[in-house]
Amino acid sequence: MEKIQIGMIGLGARGLSLLKDVVLPLGKSVTAVCDTYQDRTEQGEELVFDATGIRPRGYLDYQEVISDENVNTIVITTAWESHVDIAVAAMRAQKAVAMEVGGAYSLAQCYDLIHAYEETKTPFFFLENCCFGRREMMVKHMADQGLLGQIVHCSGGYHHDLRREIAFGRENRHYRLRNYLARNCENYPTHDLGPIAKILNINNGNRMLTLSSTASKAAGLSEYIRQTKPEDPFLNSQTFAQGDIVTTVIKCANGETIVLTLDTTLPRYYSRNFTVRGTRGMYEEATDSLFLDSETDRSHDFDWRTACAGNARTYAETYDHPLWKKYLKEGVQGTHDGMDWLEFKVFFDALCTRQPMPVDVYDAASWMAVTPLSELSVAKGGAVVEIPDFTDGRWLMHRGF
Repeated sequence: MEKIQIGMIGLGARGLSLLKDVVLPLGKSVTAVCDTYQDRTEQGEELVFDATGIRPRGYLDYQEVISDENVNTIVITTAWESHVDIAVAAMRAQKAVAMEVGGAYSLAQCYDLIHAYEETKTPFFFLENCCFGRREMMVKHMADQGLLGQIVHCSGGYHHDLRREIAFGRENRHYRLRNYLARNCENYPTHDLGPIAKILNINNGNRMLTLSSTASKAAGLSEYIRQTKPEDPFLNSQTFAQGDIVTTVIKCANGETIVLTLDTTLPRYYSRNFTVRGTRGMYEEATDSLFLDSETDRSHDFDWRTACAGNARTYAETYDHPLWKKYLKEGVQGTHDGMDWLEFKVFFDALCTRQPMPVDVYDAASWMAVTPLSELSVAKGGAVVEIPDFTDGRWLMHRGF
């Protein structure tokens, strides 16, 4: 692609942040902005005009953005429910797509994405920024070199106190409220699953076979609303479907297990709790520590948790991913500790050079499928359900024989 001309669809908090702090500073041409709310569209227009001196076209209907001849790349940052419909329409119009994360609502949506891509070969990039986190990429780099041995187990979670965001969803026009009222599932799996899937070579010599999900009772949001919004008769009369803690266990074809935890409606600090366990060592985000069998005192009275806490900083000098070494040298920019900037730079570079997308449509389908499958499993009391092979067997071609 010679010149990238972007249509930004979805201008809530996430969309405006990416537009202001990443897309425009990267020097890309934004020729159209769109949101179903007029004030948000106007805000997007002003951001682009202030940054470039050129006013983009403003739309309220995403179909008009896709039809705009001055747009060849669509960035989707809308509510979860509309991600797939917009992405499919854009691919069928031969507009490259970068789609924000969130779980699917059905397996059919996952297949819709894949069919649109396979029938059009339109570039598709899944905006899972945590795949580009510094520690996540460092641990993958170490795992690829065999420093952790055979990877046996990984875990992670979306541990984020979102009670205020959800409770004030009507005031802030935020989609999470309606989802938490109506669904009980692992609704946001990809921040923790994405980096783990890359380490375990999911869809690239390995795949996820089955999952089982269980959900606790839903108590946190109701109590929070009673305390902070006693004057809100609607929310105080509602029963939330979404359990406070959802735990999902995944089994992989190569024998590894993955545990994902959704934890967004109880008081806590933010963490993704990224943990990788191998036969020669482990990484643990909670203490930002690496325990390598070959380098650690294994005597009975050695307190490795205390001794190793924070030691990932020293390993980073040698084992930071090459992409991050270059990034640090040039200067980390953007939001989310630089992950957003890096993922968009990778996306734009792949578009310009016509290279395969490093987080592709098969990744998106596999990871997003966890949501409807977890919903089914929770409803059946933690029943084991099969995860489809969205590659139709092509994952086997990467096993090296």
